Amino acid sequence: MHQQKRALTRWLESAPTLVFTWYAILASFGVYFFMFAFRKPFAAAEYEGLYFLGTKVELKTALVISQVLGYALCKYAGIKYCVEITRAVRARMLVLMILAAEAGLLLFAVVPGDWKVVAIFLNGFPLGMMWGLVVWYLEGRRTSELLLAGMSCSYIVAPIVFIETGKTLMESWQITQFWMPAVMGLFFLPAFLLSVWLLNRLPDPDEQDCAMRVRREPMDGVDRLAFVKRFFLGLFLLLVVYFFTNAYREFRINFGVEIFKELGYEKKPAVFTEAELVVTFGVLVALAALNFIKDNRRGLLGAFGIMAGGTALLGLSTLLLDAGLISGFQWMALVGLGVYLTYVPFGSVLFDRMIASTGAVGTAVFAIYVADALGYTGTISLLLYKDLAAAEVSRLTFFRGLSYFMSLAGTVLLIGSCVYFWHKSRPSTG
Repeated sequence: MHQQKRALTRWLESAPTLVFTWYAILASFGVYFFMFAFRKPFAAAEYEGLYFLGTKVELKTALVISQVLGYALCKYAGIKYCVEITRAVRARMLVLMILAAEAGLLLFAVVPGDWKVVAIFLNGFPLGMMWGLVVWYLEGRRTSELLLAGMSCSYIVAPIVFIETGKTLMESWQITQFWMPAVMGLFFLPAFLLSVWLLNRLPDPDEQDCAMRVRREPMDGVDRLAFVKRFFLGLFLLLVVYFFTNAYREFRINFGVEIFKELGYEKKPAVFTEAELVVTFGVLVALAALNFIKDNRRGLLGAFGIMAGGTALLGLSTLLLDAGLISGFQWMALVGLGVYLTYVPFGSVLFDRMIASTGAVGTAVFAIYVADALGYTGTISLLLYKDLAAAEVSRLTFFRGLSYFMSLAGTVLLIGSCVYFWHKSRPSTG
């Protein structure tokens, strides 16, 4: 097996760029895509009439919050552990994390009542480490935009694919809403393991990659503190944007079924999947285009332009809906495109270009995990606010108002952060 690993890695080192790029995209896409078979299936059920601990908080809301809380706490832990992890143990960690997540789903199926909220927390916690472990394999390469854009498409389409698959398991196979997530995880476990095996065969960035994008190194506590001090204001503005962007995105995913029903699409079960295919294509084209910008400073500017365009689209599309100029399906597709144009660069090209353009030594995984930790804190805050302070407001009405807020605040903050990092960065050629 060791010889096989060495042979495949050596072949990839000398493979044409196009072949290497497709291999890396498919392997990383597979790992993160199949991870959602363990993370999102529970959202396919509505748990109607069930409330948490006899409060006004619906059980589904409590489950979403609990999983996100576990996910967020792991992100905070990842700020230290994920950025320090070495190449030798990354694949092993990916496998251990997914097995722990499946154990949480098995508990979800068997424990009684409100204890299911605890089980879903145990499912969410290990999954929070996945993104950083995979990004480690892709960042700091000449083709990082293409690789990260391809991988990022996984979390646009995967949640909806596995939510729809979960509905099929419940309706056609007569699996209960509590056993369905565990069954799905076991079914897709082999595909996940194969994807990890393929990803771990990727060679490290070569000398040309390092010359163009700066060598990426694990960061200890001193390095992390120095990074934050160096870019504090710009990072602060970005983190505020991400705090709300991730909350908006998670609300749309977890309650998209209910929102589409309010929009009149109850009898079209595949409508959410259709919307996400439109979103995926738009995001992939936009981010892949950044790969043609070789100058890292201009590439960073391009990333900010895409993100600000995304926040602007949230408000514009909602205005068009309110004016009766577009349908509910078109609106959900457009706000999906808008939020992912803003969200995806945070976990991929934004921080990769930031490090490359400023010459900071470290890893984009650190900045990504700081953003993610705060972002999922935002998700929890938004969900609690909706059920406790705006319980009488329908999810559709709440989501429309949130779209306007995100559009205005997000665009202003992104422009401010862009100006900051433009002055901090230096032109480069490649």
